[in-house]
Amino acid sequence: MLLTGFIVGGLILGAGAVLVAVFARFLPLWLQAKASGVPVSFLDMCMMRLRRVDPALVTNCLIALHKAGIAVLRVDAETHLLSGGDLGAVTDALIRAHKAGLGMDFPRLAAIDLAGRNVVTAVAARVNPKVLLCPPQGAPLPALYGVCRDGIRLGVRARATVRTNLNRLVGGAGEDTIVARIGEGIVGAIGRAASHKDILARPETISEHLLQRGLDSGTCFEILSMDIADVDVVDNVGARLQGVQAETDKKIAQAHAEIRRAAAVAAQAEMKAQTLGSYASVVTARASMPLAAAAAFREANVGMSRPLSAVASSRLRWQWWVNR
Repeated sequence: MLLTGFIVGGLILGAGAVLVAVFARFLPLWLQAKASGVPVSFLDMCMMRLRRVDPALVTNCLIALHKAGIAVLRVDAETHLLSGGDLGAVTDALIRAHKAGLGMDFPRLAAIDLAGRNVVTAVAARVNPKVLLCPPQGAPLPALYGVCRDGIRLGVRARATVRTNLNRLVGGAGEDTIVARIGEGIVGAIGRAASHKDILARPETISEHLLQRGLDSGTCFEILSMDIADVDVVDNVGARLQGVQAETDKKIAQAHAEIRRAAAVAAQAEMKAQTLGSYASVVTARASMPLAAAAAFREANVGMSRPLSAVASSRLRWQWWVNR
């Protein structure tokens, strides 16, 4: 009986010590919540601790939201923390959006935060529009280059003033897409110009072309303005291409001339061969004449239309030529 009493007393003392420890741990936080008008009890704090949720973070965020006049349930805050979200960033962004009159609520900003976006930066860019440099700092090229129809290449640097579209922040394209589209639009606007003088006289032609294309469609930004900061004349691409074309045409003409020269040399060699062949035929014919004459005398097949003396004289001359 005495042992049972000791056990019961130990249990009571242990439970009392635990209650005192819990009370001492959460008393300042509970008093702070009570003074701020946030309904968070000791039991709620203990249950948050058991769910591995930081009670101090949840309570402080609820206090900040309550002071800003924003009603957020404790369950929603705990759920966002358990989902891996940044409750502090969502709280800060929600307070800024509420003060700026953007009409955002906690579930929407929590969804944006869970999507991997920086909600604080997004709300700040909505309130204070940001400027995007085209090309951005650290880009491999110092400007965006395009060639006009007259062959002059221009280098352009632009600035785009954008603000965040919070409704398209989840699933919308980011800054890289905006910068890439601006670069494409600048190159296209320069390529449409008949002369580089038109761009130099009216740089706003590029801005008007960019704003008409709707470059912010499908992105999480809205383009407010496009400003052309600088336009430089780089070089004359048309003249350089014409020089390259002329050099290519010259090489082609030289190749054709070489083909004709080789053909002429071949034709000359062929004519020389034909000449030598004809000369060989003549020599062959000349060589056959004495044999024919000898055969005619041997067969007494010589005509006597001339006098005999003439025939004898011819025979003597032939004999002399043969014996020579």
